[in-house]
Amino acid sequence: MTGQVRVVGAGLLGSSIGLALRAKGVDVILHDSSRGTLTLAVDYGAGRRTESGDAPDLVVVAVPPDETADVVADELQTWPGALVTDVASVKAGILADLHSRGSDTARYLGSHPMAGRERGGPISARADLFLGRPWVICPHDDSAPEQLRLLEDLALDLGAVPVEMTPDEHDRSVALVSHVPQLISSLLAHQLSAASDKAVGLAGQGLRDTTRIASSSPDLWVQILAANAPAVTEALRSYRADLDEVIGALENQQATGSRRVVAEAIARGNDGVARIPGKHGQAKQFSTIVVMVNDQPGELARLLTEIGEFGVNMEDLHLEHSPGAQFGLAEIAVLPEAEKRLVAELEARGWKIAGEHA
Repeated sequence: MTGQVRVVGAGLLGSSIGLALRAKGVDVILHDSSRGTLTLAVDYGAGRRTESGDAPDLVVVAVPPDETADVVADELQTWPGALVTDVASVKAGILADLHSRGSDTARYLGSHPMAGRERGGPISARADLFLGRPWVICPHDDSAPEQLRLLEDLALDLGAVPVEMTPDEHDRSVALVSHVPQLISSLLAHQLSAASDKAVGLAGQGLRDTTRIASSSPDLWVQILAANAPAVTEALRSYRADLDEVIGALENQQATGSRRVVAEAIARGNDGVARIPGKHGQAKQFSTIVVMVNDQPGELARLLTEIGEFGVNMEDLHLEHSPGAQFGLAEIAVLPEAEKRLVAELEARGWKIAGEHA
């Protein structure tokens, strides 16, 4: 990108956008309602403060969802020569709000980078936050092709993958892949609150995986879920129907077909997992090798180095280390055709294989 880019909101996303654009030589103007947040973001190099004579070509609004429409409307009025986008996780409601205000929606084009971290604020910002991540762009009836190209250039400059969707399609999609998983993870984690220390001590990687996002900010998620309530409730009703069916089958295990209901629920889950894109967006299944790694300095590094020496490309890595154990488990995902050779090579070097599965 060339020209000036104004970023309003110097939190995680806004500062990360600023850092990435600054690395490309773009003049980034930062603004935040919090003087402390703005100062910190500027100190970290995410951009500079507003100066007289500024004339941004693009304004990126990165504020909480319940403030987004207000800020977008103000920016449209303040910068009549700029295209204004936002990075909020909902799109249809913001566009409808701008229409109702009579804002110049011909200069507004909503977008949403599918990236983030559990921690927020400029101190957590990273220039590589968007690498390989989808960046949804939501054109509407008033949008022009050159505006779409400008946002595609922004996404590509930040290392993201542009994806075009309508605002309604976007909101239904993120309800399914982001908003409902957050709620389910939080509800599952809540069940641990009354559990005994012994019960929690049995937790393995499965529980950690399914509750990882349960530590997210309640304030932010109340805003997100409220803004996308219709799509979220639709997905939750479908989830509730499946859950009620399984509960009924488990309560009446002697009934004809009860075990089939449970088996089909698990099998449908297999089908869904197979749809999730893997590395580089590929919908490809990998084989997983579980290697025991002694709890000693340098052991994990040695394992990864030796896998590289074998000429095997590691597609994914998960680590599990249960409390009290003197070893960890490294789950290494590789292409199926590399599995047998890697297992043989690792065993030849003394590594203990705890499991394999496709």
